Amino acid sequence: MFEHSSTILGLDKVIVAGIILFIAYVFIAIEKLPKATVAMLGAAITLVLGIVPAEHAFSHVDFGVIVLLISMMIIVHIAGRSGVFTWVAFELLKYTKGKPLNILVALAVFTAIASAFLDNVTTVILIMPVTFVIARELKVDPIPFLITEILASNIGGTATLIGDPPNIIIGSAAGLSFNDFIVELTPIIIIIFIVCLAVIAYMFRNDLETTPERMQYVANIDNSGTIKDKELMIRSMIVLGLVILGFILHDALKLEAYTIALLGASVLLIFEAPKQVLQDVEWLTIFFFIGLFIIIGGLVETGGIEFLAGKLLDLTKGDPVYTSMLIIWASGILSAIVDNIPYTVTMVPLIQELHASMDIYPLWWSLSLGACLGGNATIIGAAANVIVSESAYAAGHPISFLRFMKYGAFITFISLILSSIYVYFKYLV
Repeated sequence: MFEHSSTILGLDKVIVAGIILFIAYVFIAIEKLPKATVAMLGAAITLVLGIVPAEHAFSHVDFGVIVLLISMMIIVHIAGRSGVFTWVAFELLKYTKGKPLNILVALAVFTAIASAFLDNVTTVILIMPVTFVIARELKVDPIPFLITEILASNIGGTATLIGDPPNIIIGSAAGLSFNDFIVELTPIIIIIFIVCLAVIAYMFRNDLETTPERMQYVANIDNSGTIKDKELMIRSMIVLGLVILGFILHDALKLEAYTIALLGASVLLIFEAPKQVLQDVEWLTIFFFIGLFIIIGGLVETGGIEFLAGKLLDLTKGDPVYTSMLIIWASGILSAIVDNIPYTVTMVPLIQELHASMDIYPLWWSLSLGACLGGNATIIGAAANVIVSESAYAAGHPISFLRFMKYGAFITFISLILSSIYVYFKYLV
């Protein structure tokens, strides 16, 4: 049945690998166990059953992705301790004159831009405390702001290589540079963001009402003490700026993005206590990635990915247009059901397997747009969504699944329509 597969207890190894992946997806979606625990347990079972031989295990882990994530987490956490991101957010708010709808737009713009050059998880972590302060002072519901920030972070993060974890995975697997993402995705993301922001502002127009006195207070908020460490701010901003410049020039420099990020993180660590900084790294996310790479490696080792690629070709008859559209919409829908990170890790080797049958260059952009933008549809669709949801619940402002979906699903539908039009006319006509 499967060319590369043997059996375990009478079952093809590829079926066992598929069952492990499916069960992992279910537990990731229902969130009864931490995602890192699910991924590591699935990886351990994959290795114990011999689906992936122990000597091959780490050949399936993309350490370029792992090093890039860790390095950017270190840079952003060090920079964040200076207070610079909060300072920038407050400065944006002062230009809104304390008007809630203007604040909503300002927070969305800040979140989208920051998510493009940091990562969307880090961005929402940095902007949430500011959001709760503003909502408290204005005496308004923070949930419209939080939902808007989630949507903006996932849209903005789609624009660059480092903005959203699925793009890091895709870029590493496909050999796509920081500049490739800027050139190919940023134009359509700007259009999608403008359209979706207008829709969001209209949908929340009646939910953001406060008194003139409260607006006056926020308009004149004191930002003088926000920067906690000026030297740290200057140092970290120089390094962050040079790292981003390095991403842009990495083709000319002949350096990988993870090498540039690692260099930047290492320079900043010279001035810091490494033990304290490394405690701030989201190690659960890192081990989640490692475990997931090994689980997906089980399908690669057993020929399951090759089988799925063949089925995809049968379904689309090898037609590039059908294949691209199917990937956009399937990615958008499935990323709403499960986290877009495991979905992307699953799809990457499948698309690579199609290389012999068609030009897969458009498929990478279809996957990126579908997976990243589809994460907006539900509260469990992307890591940033889950983090904001959990923080809002802890702060006494729970965001229900249906309330978020009311806005997220509609925004996702608009985003996927615009993405389909873009991919079709740019790559397929």
